[in-house]
Amino acid sequence: MTISVVIPTWNEAGELPATLAHLRRVPEVLEQIVCDGGSTDDTVALAQAAGARTLMAPRSRGGQLRRGAALARGDVLWFVHADTRVPPTAGQAIEQTLADPHVVAGACLKEFRDPPVLTWGSVGRCRWRMRWGQFAYADQAIFVRRSELDAIGGVPDVPLMEEYLLCAALRRRGRLALAETVVTTSARRLRQRGVLRTYLRMAWINLRHQLGASPETLARIYERK
Repeated sequence: MTISVVIPTWNEAGELPATLAHLRRVPEVLEQIVCDGGSTDDTVALAQAAGARTLMAPRSRGGQLRRGAALARGDVLWFVHADTRVPPTAGQAIEQTLADPHVVAGACLKEFRDPPVLTWGSVGRCRWRMRWGQFAYADQAIFVRRSELDAIGGVPDVPLMEEYLLCAALRRRGRLALAETVVTTSARRLRQRGVLRTYLRMAWINLRHQLGASPETLARIYERK
């Protein structure tokens, strides 16, 4: 099994080099593809210096993932955030998860680095969401078989909530499962915006999504200062 990693970026010069370095330690990773949404810092130059394939796209997380995946050559697409660190054994865990032919896609367990108190228990929440909702958040490093992603028409080209639409489409194709590996992601946005305030905002965004608000509207709410 070969894995193509796709990373959507926008001004991630401070986080991306470490993420790429961790991915290089995963033997199953065939390539790293960085799809940048118009960074004004050194994100693209750092990605190229690290040996990643790079391309430019309009800033839209779903759209960037879609365009990066279109260039990928691996059997499996692995969508990793620029501030997410993966262990060297993550590829093996993904391969073991996909050994079940009924599993079309999945995600990793997630912990925050240097977590605020209110974020404790993240791994347990990952298990709960997958067990009862067949769903994973984007920062859990979602992975999917190439054939299954092609069958649903690729990653939804939306600026936010692409993981909701992606998981919903994949659930119609088969089962989603958690790989027994833990990735760590930065808690920087929680600290910048405040943990409780961020959770309340995400709850409001999720409710608006369920009520039919457009991804563009939800993205504006998410980016609001």
